[in-house]
Amino acid sequence: MVDIFTLEIIKNGLIAASEEMFYAFQRTAKSPVIYEVLDYAVGITDYEGRGLVAQSPGVPGFSGVLDFTIREVLNKWKNELNAGDIIATNIPYSGGTHLNDVALVMPVFYKDELLGFIVNKGHWSEIGGMHFGSWTSDANEIFQEGLQLPSIKIYIEDRPNRDVIDIIKANSRLPEATLGDMEAQIGSMKVAKKRIDELVRKYGIEAIKEAMEKLIEDGEKLSKLRLKELPKGTFEAEDYIDDDGINDNPIYVRVKVTITDDEFIVDFTGSSNQVNGSINSPLPATVSAVREIYMAVTDPHALPNAGYFKPLKIIAPEGSIFNPKKPAATSTYWESMSYATDLVWKALAPHVPEKLSAGHFLSILATIIGGIDDRTGEPFAIVEPQPGGWGASYNSDGESALVASGDGETYIASAEVYENRMPILVDRIALNTEDGVGHGKYRGGFGIIKDYIILCKEAYFTVSIGRYKYTPWGVNGGMNGPPNYCVVYKKGEKPRIIRKAAALKLEYGDKISLHSAGGGGWGNPVERDLNLILNDIINEYISIDTAEKVYKLDKNLLKNLLKDIYKKL
Repeated sequence: MVDIFTLEIIKNGLIAASEEMFYAFQRTAKSPVIYEVLDYAVGITDYEGRGLVAQSPGVPGFSGVLDFTIREVLNKWKNELNAGDIIATNIPYSGGTHLNDVALVMPVFYKDELLGFIVNKGHWSEIGGMHFGSWTSDANEIFQEGLQLPSIKIYIEDRPNRDVIDIIKANSRLPEATLGDMEAQIGSMKVAKKRIDELVRKYGIEAIKEAMEKLIEDGEKLSKLRLKELPKGTFEAEDYIDDDGINDNPIYVRVKVTITDDEFIVDFTGSSNQVNGSINSPLPATVSAVREIYMAVTDPHALPNAGYFKPLKIIAPEGSIFNPKKPAATSTYWESMSYATDLVWKALAPHVPEKLSAGHFLSILATIIGGIDDRTGEPFAIVEPQPGGWGASYNSDGESALVASGDGETYIASAEVYENRMPILVDRIALNTEDGVGHGKYRGGFGIIKDYIILCKEAYFTVSIGRYKYTPWGVNGGMNGPPNYCVVYKKGEKPRIIRKAAALKLEYGDKISLHSAGGGGWGNPVERDLNLILNDIINEYISIDTAEKVYKLDKNLLKNLLKDIYKKL
């Protein structure tokens, strides 16, 4: 029996190993989507892959599928794993999200005994497929979306598997970046392994295994304790996804959440069947999305492991949009995955107002701009999410210009980095006061407007945008937010609003303008504090006309109050 102080030291040692792996990957990666955006997640699991025993800040949507990834590897390689092996997998249905998100898995042995797994899941910018950047809004089967890696050993006992690596290289339009990111992943995992080896040498393998087991046991105890604090009963919500990218028909989704003292049951029965387009959310992604909101309403600071998620039960019928069957396309899976989070959020927000806000812009507004840089003759690619407005809370306005819920710790890439390294001008980044927010007693936060101008002869633009028809929802009388959308300005053509584009050809001087939505409001707008309204006008968030229309205030009164304020400044 290991004493509690040693267990705590081992726990924090594992967390430190994971964090060192996280930052090592960032520092050594080749692609901006990794070193600027941080579009990845890392972790350490026990030998059964029951869940993380250590993780670092990263994409929650990735963190929540890592245990699926380990089980997928174990199902194929359980009796054929050796020290120094590294397995690559990106199959959405069994352990992933979409094909760009490649997980590398390294088993950790002490002598001949399997101790656990190190896993690093990152977005590779290019893995082939029908369009530059691989993911696309117009695919209707997975074979169009890129190279599939069904738990393939890319290192065998510390030796690179050159044949597999050559296949990966041959299927990427950006082979240098793809292989560079892969090697950075591997290098970061070796850093974590070194730290785990040091812990084993210092405390022994039995102490490490006991610490891992204790973490899972403690997770279950804490989860059940937090579960008892939630309101009990059945809560329901429904919504529509704008479309599937192939046709314009809305897609119905619903959830029933049942909370007892011992279970948190999330049932998506009744939602649409899997669709023809690429927005299908694989079951691991759906589970990850629900785990995220489960932690939000129980304890956001808890360690996500098998123990903590034991009370969570998820029902998503096979063949549905939340659990598609092969060969369903999944490359823009986030358009449905995000609804798995948002539906539970919408069902519970009025009942746990101290934990959940009104609806936010939700769609990641994922963007690819790629082509050939005329200056160098080399290919380039921007792959990034965009920020937007979050919903108001019961006692405060929403936050502005944050990434969507599923993106977690991802950053907004530096305009200077893009302008320096690629033929792109970032012409404007501003809060989206043009489209506004969902008003209420407390208003939503603002989205952004970001304008790109193309500075090369030819480039291609891919984007997937949701929450255009069905905008961010308000709570308790709060107004819905505005839509997400994009405006394309091409020479000789009228500007046009788009929500989906797949390899749209652009030329020198063309501009794309991304508009992310503001969040939903909370409470009746006429109850908003006058000082908050005046502050919004002074800060040029809203106009006097908007204040008069939405908050039912006299325009002359507002003008006189503002004159008095300006005199004192």
